[in-house]
Amino acid sequence: MSRVRPRGEEIRRFILDSVQSNPCSISKLASERFGISRQAVNGHLNRLVREGALREKGATRGKVYELAPLVEWQGSYSLAASPAPAEDYVWRTDVEKALGPLPDNVRNIWHYGFTEMFNNAVDHSEGSTIGVHITKTAVHAQMVIADDGVGIFRKIQQAMKLEDERHAVFELSKGKLTTDPARHTGEGIFFTSRMFDSFDILSGGVYFRHEFGKDEDWLAERLQPDDHGTLVFMSLSNHTARTTAKVFAQYADGGEDFGFNKTVVPVTLARYGNDQLVSRSQAKRVLARVELFATVILDFKDVPAIGPAFADEVFRVFTAAHPGTRLVAIDTTPEVDQMIQRAQRAAHEDRAAKPAAPED
Repeated sequence: MSRVRPRGEEIRRFILDSVQSNPCSISKLASERFGISRQAVNGHLNRLVREGALREKGATRGKVYELAPLVEWQGSYSLAASPAPAEDYVWRTDVEKALGPLPDNVRNIWHYGFTEMFNNAVDHSEGSTIGVHITKTAVHAQMVIADDGVGIFRKIQQAMKLEDERHAVFELSKGKLTTDPARHTGEGIFFTSRMFDSFDILSGGVYFRHEFGKDEDWLAERLQPDDHGTLVFMSLSNHTARTTAKVFAQYADGGEDFGFNKTVVPVTLARYGNDQLVSRSQAKRVLARVELFATVILDFKDVPAIGPAFADEVFRVFTAAHPGTRLVAIDTTPEVDQMIQRAQRAAHEDRAAKPAAPED
């Protein structure tokens, strides 16, 4: 029995982890994976249904399995109250209890993400209500935080005098962006987006998403913009080994203070539609505020080519003006590499031609 029980648990864990992407073929998949009969797999499926971890739909041949919600909870908080609801109080009294038992590292991620996003809505949304909805299965938990305020991207656009809401998303993806520097560091959304398996913001005419393990963010423009506030979606596995400390350390570029001094800039977000990155103004959009970091990773994924003016502004003009910021280009095509090297050669020639400082 000591051998059978761990194997049964392994099979059921595989089923739970795989059923969401294979709802119709999970029995066949598990049978092939573990070399057991379909009948044996059905025994595990039936047990998971009895335990409430799975639910089944359809007749015998067309039966479909899906994760069953173990927790469905929602709460609403008025911002008209004085004082406004405090994020730590809402966490302790409502949200932590709704999430239920979780490993310490998972609970710490939820604690950080919820309190940061709830506090942002309290301080910045200018709305009247915040709603929180939690769904938890045997595999993962999901949370939606919604407010009826002015919209996060519109608020950033107006406060920073940016071109549009899409530009606001681009700045947000770099980190260290806040409309209230006296009370906020601008780190909360950046780090929260990096801690969860998936992190989404839907506001106004723009949809922003980041998935764990991917350096790039992506955004989409909505065909029918919605003027009603901001929705934040967060999803996390109940069994992840991730920790808040590991995520913070990922963006600390050495040194003794382990501060937030490294960021990744998805260069493709500076493009509009099929526009190519050719101008100095586009380069300046990419470079806005990056001097706040010691190391900046410029991710050129999905950027097939850049123009000489764009490359010159980034890799000659900016580097000369900001020697304390190191630019590192990744995921470059040969065409992008060629332009970068051209600009770097020009920068080297500038330095070589510069007269040496007089000796004392």
